[in-house]
Amino acid sequence: MDPQKPLLTEPHHVPIVTAQTEHDTRVARTVATRDHDVIRHWAASRQAEPATGEATRSGPATVDVQDGDAGIRFNFPGFGRFRPISWEEWFDNFDRHELTFVYEEFPESTGQPTSRYRIVKTADWKEQIG
Repeated sequence: MDPQKPLLTEPHHVPIVTAQTEHDTRVARTVATRDHDVIRHWAASRQAEPATGEATRSGPATVDVQDGDAGIRFNFPGFGRFRPISWEEWFDNFDRHELTFVYEEFPESTGQPTSRYRIVKTADWKEQIG
């Protein structure tokens, strides 16, 4: 997969993964999930922390993000421009807005996981995701 290309450019099937599904770690591919455990594991393996740029009950807006109203992001080590929030608040927003987490799953043999992800409205991508 070309790291310079956006994750979701052309309409193509993006499989859903959960903590119970088997992951094919032999090839790079774009996958999607709504499984909280999978998202937490993805973030932990990249030292990413839940964050937002928008005003929420826990604090003011910090960054003007044009993201289609997803409102939630991750801070990565050395790149923490968003306001940190709890996992509880992050998943509350994720579930309330019916979002799906889309990311690149890379072979373990590459040694370095990619941090490319996108949070999309599930309804907007229902033809591709599933």
